[in-house]
Amino acid sequence: MSDKIKVALLGLGNVGQDFAENFLEIIQEGGKPVEIVAVAHHDKSSPVALGFQQSGVKFYENAVDVVELGEEVDIIFDLTGNADTRQALRQGMQASNNRHTVIAPEMMAKLLWMFFDNATEVSAGKGGGY
Repeated sequence: MSDKIKVALLGLGNVGQDFAENFLEIIQEGGKPVEIVAVAHHDKSSPVALGFQQSGVKFYENAVDVVELGEEVDIIFDLTGNADTRQALRQGMQASNNRHTVIAPEMMAKLLWMFFDNATEVSAGKGGGY
């Protein structure tokens, strides 16, 4: 078992992009044993998506595909704010028999957000939680 926590970030829109940038900064500057191993976003040509792809991070246009990575991902942060995506992630976890990965509820992302320097206020999406 690795001491490194492997994270996937789903949704790199306004909130997701800010979250990803701040989270990555904390990981790199603090030398934290955390690695972003996968990201998902509907626009593979967005600057933040391209940045992750150029860094060798696995990229998916369909957020639900990340579930199939199984033990390659410890925690999924769903930053899409989309209730249908939340439902599809739950179903994907069951269908793939993925008993390793944890999907962090939006409230956990909001908690982490509070530790980011200069981060603007973020609100939970509609129908938040899992």
